[in-house]
Amino acid sequence: MKLRENLRLSWRAIRGHKLRSTLTTLGVIIGIAAVITFVTLGASLQEDVVGQVGGEEASDIFVWAGPEDQNQGPGFGAEPVFTRNDTERIAGFEDVAAAIPYTIARSDSLTYGGDSVTRGEAVRATTPAYLAGEEFRAGGNFAAGTTEAVLTPNAAAMFETNVSVGDAIGVVRGDETTTLTVVGILNSSESLSAFEGFQGTPRIYTAPEAVGETRFLYLVVTAAAPQAVDAVTERVETYLQDESAATSSLPDDYVFKLQTSEQLLDQLRELLNVLTGFVTGIALISLVVGSIGIANIMLVSVTERTREIGIMKAVGAQRRDILTLFLTEAVILGVIGAIVGAALGAVVGFAGTQLIGFDAYVFPLEWTLIAAAVGILVGIVAGLYPAWNAAKTDPIDALRYE
Repeated sequence: MKLRENLRLSWRAIRGHKLRSTLTTLGVIIGIAAVITFVTLGASLQEDVVGQVGGEEASDIFVWAGPEDQNQGPGFGAEPVFTRNDTERIAGFEDVAAAIPYTIARSDSLTYGGDSVTRGEAVRATTPAYLAGEEFRAGGNFAAGTTEAVLTPNAAAMFETNVSVGDAIGVVRGDETTTLTVVGILNSSESLSAFEGFQGTPRIYTAPEAVGETRFLYLVVTAAAPQAVDAVTERVETYLQDESAATSSLPDDYVFKLQTSEQLLDQLRELLNVLTGFVTGIALISLVVGSIGIANIMLVSVTERTREIGIMKAVGAQRRDILTLFLTEAVILGVIGAIVGAALGAVVGFAGTQLIGFDAYVFPLEWTLIAAAVGILVGIVAGLYPAWNAAKTDPIDALRYE
């Protein structure tokens, strides 16, 4: 039997049972769409995170003091041990473009216009250099040594009435209230370094003197060039261990930890790859379920068409003709499932990145081709056994079948 004739007969059988065919391919469609959607979200998340940590931060070195026996990300378990003198000494090293101190000034609550909100870690004490290069929605950067403050949009909106440039907010700690004058609102609430995580939580930036901070949790050291990162890292580590004032405040089981942007990116890539692989593995289970559905329906189809098979053999059809006919039908179902599933996965993946708010969208072409190939393979594998059953049917028994 010619291929064209096989395709015509198989397509006629599929069209003759539209609802059954649709339900049969649904498992493959969902499986492939889920794979592409999860891979799209994972790849876009990775690109988004890498874009935030990389780029202009490629020369940054993140420094903190953390537990010796823990190997966590930047800032985990940090203790405020760094002094202003440490920062100034490191800033003077060869090939160091900047050394910026950063700490969280804890508060009981924040007040504005008679409204009060509880925010224990909203106030960040640092230098104006930390906000250098950032875009402002209104106003500008705070000045060193003053009680001026810059807010993220989320921080400006956390009270009943939005905070504007020129307003005053209160930082309440015990019986003491420090008043900060708002001089700027940033254009975005995204984190500005690896120490702030990747969430747009409300943040208020001000000078350490404004909130009485003299010890810092973290340092952000920027090398003059990416090629100098390794040398600067080694120099800073040697200074911290041998000469720094921070050593005297270091707890017994704590050590200085330094992590470059590249090292951080490697950790993030590894973590995101594991997460993407995990959710993609779950999605692949749907493909297995889809293949079982095709196999089941094809077995039912063989039983329903027993007399038809007997008649075909009686008029001269060979085993290979029957085998090819049913196998072609299964492959067509797999191809339809692959095409529709790939298109659905691309649409859902794109909508997901827009809904979550990723800056990047990565279409996983490689995974789309793999998922489509798996879908077609599922059709072939699922159709083999039913097609073989049909091919070996005895024509006499088939013609007697009721």
